[in-house]
Amino acid sequence: MKIDPHAFAENFIPEDHFKSQARARGVEVGAVDVTPGAGAYLRHLAFTLSAQAVVEVGTGSGVGSLWLLDGMLASGTLTSIDDEMEHTQIAKLAFADADIAQTRYRLITNSVLDVISKLTDRAYDLVVLRHNPEDLAFVISEAQRILRSGGTLVIDNYFGGSKVNDSAQRDPKTVALRDAGKIIKNDTEHWVSTLISSGDGLLVATKL
Repeated sequence: MKIDPHAFAENFIPEDHFKSQARARGVEVGAVDVTPGAGAYLRHLAFTLSAQAVVEVGTGSGVGSLWLLDGMLASGTLTSIDDEMEHTQIAKLAFADADIAQTRYRLITNSVLDVISKLTDRAYDLVVLRHNPEDLAFVISEAQRILRSGGTLVIDNYFGGSKVNDSAQRDPKTVALRDAGKIIKNDTEHWVSTLISSGDGLLVATKL
C-alpha cells in the first residue's frame, strides 16, 4: 500500500509531548491549531530568519506558538493575539508545561484589528495569521507595515478546507482568503510570495 506523500510530509517531524498535550486541550475547546507539518515549517522559517520578534494572530491552544518558539532566538519574544480568553488560558498552560520563560511571550486577548494596528513599524521578523480571514486585506497591509525588510508573512489554512481553489465556493471566508492571495501575488512591488501545501496550505510572502 502506497503512503500518501502529503501524509508522509505532515508526520516527518513528529510533535513532542507538550505540543500533543496542547493539541488535545485545543480539541476540547474547538481551537484551530497548526498541523504538525505546518508547525515544523514555521519552526524552520523562524530559525532561518533568526527571528527575534514574531507576531501570531490566532493563539489557539498554543501548539503553533510552541513550534515558533522552538525556532526563534532564545532571546526572542512571541506576541500572540486571540480574541478568545479560553484560548489564552490553555496556551498559558501549554507554555508552563513546556517550561517556557514568561519573558519569551506576550499573550494578548483582544480584537486582532485593535492590537495589530498598535504594533510598531518595521519591528517584526515574522507574522503568522491563522485567524479572522474576513479581515485579511486590512491585516495584510498592517503586516506589511510592521515587518522589517526581509521579514515574512504566513497565512496558515490558506486552502480554507479545499474551498479556495473551487470557484463555486463563495462564502465570505473563502472569498476573503481568495482575495488575500490575489492581493499578495499581484503586489510584486512589496512581496515575493509562494504557496506551499503543508497543512491546509501556507501562503508565504517575504517583504521586499
